[in-house]
Amino acid sequence: MEEMPQIHIPKVKLGSHGLEVSRLGFGCGGLSGIYNTPLSHEAGCSVIKQAFDMGITFFDTSDIYGQNHDNEFMVGKALKQLPREKVQLATKFGIMMSEGFQFGVKGTPEYVRKCCEASLQRLGVDYIDLYYQHRVDTSVPIEETMGELKKLVEEGKIKYIGLSEPSLDTIRRAHAVHPITALEMEYSLWSRDIEDGIIPLCRELGIGIVAYSPLGRGFFGGKAVLESLPNESLLSMHPRFNGENLEKNKLLYNKLASLAAKYACTTPQLALAWLLHQGNDIIPIPGTTKVKNLANNIGSLAVKLTGEDLEEISNAVPIDDVSGDRDYEAYSLKPFSAKKEHSCLIENMEEMPQIHIPKVKLGSHGLEVSRLGFGCHGLSGVYNAPLSHEDGCSVIKQAFNMGITFFDTSDSYGQSHDNEFMVGKALKQLPREKVQLATKFGIMKSEGFQFGVKGTPEYVRKCCEASLQRLGVNYIDLYYQHRVDTSVPIEDTMGELKKLVEEGKIKYIGLSEPSLDTIRRAHAVHPITALQMEYSLWSRDIEDGIIPLCRELGIGIVAYSPIGRGFFGGKAVLESLPNESLLSIHPRFIGENLEKNKMLYNKLANLAAKHACTTPQLALAWLLHQATDIIPIPGTTKVKNLANNVGSLAVKLSEEDMKEICDALPINDVSGERDFEVLTKFSWQFADTPSK
Repeated sequence: MEEMPQIHIPKVKLGSHGLEVSRLGFGCGGLSGIYNTPLSHEAGCSVIKQAFDMGITFFDTSDIYGQNHDNEFMVGKALKQLPREKVQLATKFGIMMSEGFQFGVKGTPEYVRKCCEASLQRLGVDYIDLYYQHRVDTSVPIEETMGELKKLVEEGKIKYIGLSEPSLDTIRRAHAVHPITALEMEYSLWSRDIEDGIIPLCRELGIGIVAYSPLGRGFFGGKAVLESLPNESLLSMHPRFNGENLEKNKLLYNKLASLAAKYACTTPQLALAWLLHQGNDIIPIPGTTKVKNLANNIGSLAVKLTGEDLEEISNAVPIDDVSGDRDYEAYSLKPFSAKKEHSCLIENMEEMPQIHIPKVKLGSHGLEVSRLGFGCHGLSGVYNAPLSHEDGCSVIKQAFNMGITFFDTSDSYGQSHDNEFMVGKALKQLPREKVQLATKFGIMKSEGFQFGVKGTPEYVRKCCEASLQRLGVNYIDLYYQHRVDTSVPIEDTMGELKKLVEEGKIKYIGLSEPSLDTIRRAHAVHPITALQMEYSLWSRDIEDGIIPLCRELGIGIVAYSPIGRGFFGGKAVLESLPNESLLSIHPRFIGENLEKNKMLYNKLANLAAKHACTTPQLALAWLLHQATDIIPIPGTTKVKNLANNVGSLAVKLSEEDMKEICDALPINDVSGERDFEVLTKFSWQFADTPSK
C-alpha cells in the first residue's frame, strides 16, 4: 500500500500573548478512561504519537484524569518519544475527586504550587506550556490564585496561564493580575451558552478559547446513537444521555447527519467544522481512543462552510431543543454565569486548510500528474444538465486551487465540442506549465446517441489541430485515441501520433479501451504513456490482463468512472436521476439491476461508516490503494463533491481493509453490463485491429 497524504494542520495563535498551537488539539483524558475502558500506556502513547505524526501538536491533560493521575503519567511517557520543543502541552489543577464521583475545588496559593510541581514530575518536563485552573475555587479570591500562577511563570515552570469555566467577573479580575492566554470551555453544537458573554469578553481581552467536548461528549460522533454505551461509561449518568432526553436528542443527531450527507462529510466532521468556522481564536480539542476517529476528526479541517451553511446547521440543531443539562449534576461546580439566547456567526470565515495532493509519475516516460485528476466531461452535461462556461471554469479553477493539475476532456464531450472550449477558457486563467492537459480523438457522434470510430492518419491530424485551436494551447500533454478503430491497423494510427509528438503538438500518447494485442503493437511503434480504462469497485475486468501488461510495459492507468458513474456517490440511490441524465438508459441504473446494485451500495456505505469516511471517499480510496500507477479522474459539477473526492486521499486502508471491501462487493454480484449498449462493441475486449 502506498503512503497516503495528510491534511495539513496549520499553526494559529492562541490568545494574543505569543502561544501558537495546532489548529486542532487533542484531548487526552479519554485515553485513561472516562467514557470507555482506559487504554494501556503503550496503546495510549501510540494514539498520541499518531496524532503528532498527523500534525497535532497541542495536547491537553489534567492532574484529575485517570486513577492516581494516570493520564499525566501516560502523556509524560508519550512526550519522551516526541520533540518537546514542537509540542504545546496543557495541563490543569484545582479539582479534587473523592469516592463516589464527588468533587471539590481548591485554589489556594500553596495548593497551586504543590500541584504544579507534581504535574511537572509526572509529565517528566521542565515546563508546562499552558497551565489552567480547572475549576474556580469560589472561596479564594482569584487574585491570590493568579498571584501564585504569575510567580510560576516568572520561574519558568509554566509559560502561559489559563482558566476553565470562570465567570465574567473572574476573567476580568484574573486578567488584571497577569494576562490570561486561554479559557477552556465546553463549546459545541449543543453547548453554546458561552456565545453571548464569554466569547465577546475574550475577544475584547485577546484571550483564546479552547473548546472541550466539541462533539458533545461524543454524541455527534454517534455515542448512544450508532453504538451503545460501554457498561463502564460515565455517560450513562449524564443528563443528555438518559431516558427521554436521549430520545429527543437523537432527533438532533439525525438532522445533523442529514446535513453531513449534503456537505459530503461525516457527522462528527460537520460538528467540528461548524466549531472551527466560529473563528481562528477557537481551538477544539476532541479526544478519541481510535486512530480512525482521529483521522476523521482531522478531516473536519477540509470541510468549508459559508455563513449561510453555518446558519443552516445552527437552525437544524436549535439550542432550545437540546434536552438535559450540559454537565453531570455532581460536576456542575458553579460554572460561569452566562445564558445562551442566540447563536453568533463569524462574518470573516477563515481559509480552511487543504489536503496536499502529491505528484506521481504516470507511466514510465516522464509525465508527472496530480495523484487525483479531474474528469471535465460532466461539466458539459452527460449525467446532468450542462453548466455555463462561467460555472464550469469556476469548478476547474477550484480543483486547481485544491491541488489537482491533471484535467481530462475530449473532442466528443458536449454539443459542438463544448467541453474543449470550456476547458480552454479555464486554462487561460491558470498557469499552463503547471497543468497536465489530456484530450482525445476518435469517437464520432451522430443523432440519437449513435457513435462511430475513426482512426485514419488524416483524421488523427485533423482532430489534433482542431483540439489545439479549441483549447487555445500550443501543445497537448496527453493525447488519447478515445476508442480503437478496428478497421485501421493500429500501426497507421500510431504512426501519425508519433509524428505529432515529433512536431511538439502532443507530448505523450495514450489509448482508451484497447485490446491486449493492440497495446503491444501500438507500444512497438511509439511508447504508450497511459491507458484510460473504466475501473472502479464495480468494473474490475482490467485486473487480469490489462493491468499486468501495462506494468510489464511501464504504462500508467487513468481510471475513468472511478465512482461507478456516480453510483457510489449516491446517484439513483440517495438522489433520483435528473430527467436529462443518460444514466436512465444505463444497464446498471435501471429496473431489477438497480435494485440489486443498491444492496452493494449499502454494504459499502456501512464500511464507510466503519472507516469514518463517506461512501464515495471509500470507493476512491480503494482505487488509490491499488497502486500509484493508477490515477482516478472523478468528475463533478459541485465544489462540495470535489472537496469530498479530494478527501479520499486521506483515507488509509490496510491489506485486510482492502480485502474486506472487495469481499463486501463481489464483482459477480454486480447486475448489468458496465457500458451503454451502443458503446459495448467499442470496449477493449473487441478492440483488435487488422494486421499491417
